[in-house]
Amino acid sequence: MSTVVAKIGTSSLTDSVGVIDVGALEKLCSEVAQLRVDGHDVVVVSSGAVSAGVAALGLSERPTDIATLQALAAAGQSRIMRTYDDILATHGLVAAQVLLVPHDFVERRQYLHARQTLTRLLELGAVPIVNENDAIADDEIRFGDNDRLAALVAHLVHADLLVMLTDTPGVLTADPRLDANASLIEEVVGIDRAFEEQLGGAGSSRGSGGMASKVAAARIASWSGVRAVIAAADRPNVLLDAVAGVGGVGTVVHPHERRLPARKLWIAFALAPSGVVDVDEGARRALVDGNRSLLPAGVTGVRGEFFADDAIEVAGPDGVVFAKGLARIDSHDLVQVTGRRTSELPEGWPHEVVHRDDLVVLPG
Repeated sequence: MSTVVAKIGTSSLTDSVGVIDVGALEKLCSEVAQLRVDGHDVVVVSSGAVSAGVAALGLSERPTDIATLQALAAAGQSRIMRTYDDILATHGLVAAQVLLVPHDFVERRQYLHARQTLTRLLELGAVPIVNENDAIADDEIRFGDNDRLAALVAHLVHADLLVMLTDTPGVLTADPRLDANASLIEEVVGIDRAFEEQLGGAGSSRGSGGMASKVAAARIASWSGVRAVIAAADRPNVLLDAVAGVGGVGTVVHPHERRLPARKLWIAFALAPSGVVDVDEGARRALVDGNRSLLPAGVTGVRGEFFADDAIEVAGPDGVVFAKGLARIDSHDLVQVTGRRTSELPEGWPHEVVHRDDLVVLPG
């Protein structure tokens, strides 16, 4: 028995005008039901609320202003859930809506509550249908796409497998619209930033993700110890074959040997950075090789405005970001003590810019 997180994107469950594709959801739910029969627990991360809201309210195109998008998400989410309810009921299963926000992964107590709820739902035999709480999400503090949410949920529930269902067979060697010889990359061991950057941006005007976001999510899953598969939603038995490890089902991203603990994952992937701190080579080595805290003495520059407890990125002398952490001092104060030794700091000021317990050297 294993725990599977299946994420399906907007372009795979709605048509070009936002109407819910009942056939696509029937296929997904049928495979979820078969996995349940086979003894697996399944969590579904489902997009599509905004797109479904566009169709429900009769708009001719997807708007761009936040207030309208959030209103559309409220209208569409209930319709998405009603469809899941009706279809899963034909298989004797109960759908359970779970709406999450980044705060649920950042705050330890909220994180444990979310895990407890999802775990209990699985124990009760329900199928959790997870989405970001788009209707009330703060535009400055949100996941941005459900691929990253799905990867964090996979870590949350200790999943064995994350399957991201999309409208392509997986990660291809090139854009098939431009290169007829593009072929499927069946296996990936280790994802670095260069690999992610080759994959471009959003793939659909109806969705917020794209292949780059799916690869980034697979990277998160990999560092959580979770095997990830990026595959076509319309492929027959795609979920069943992904669980069985059938070759060619899609692009398989293998778990990394070293796994980041929950707190490090929150810092590295769930928190948007508010600024960048530049450091010298000595500080970079101390952080990367010595597992040390970042001190003001090693700081050479401060970019952006941030406050204590905000997430910040740390860049080396070459300008490349190599770490991320939670600041213990705000940017205004840090500028005043840049380069100073601990003995030179004003009385009562924090000795660390970022404490080692709040810092993660970024994978890759």
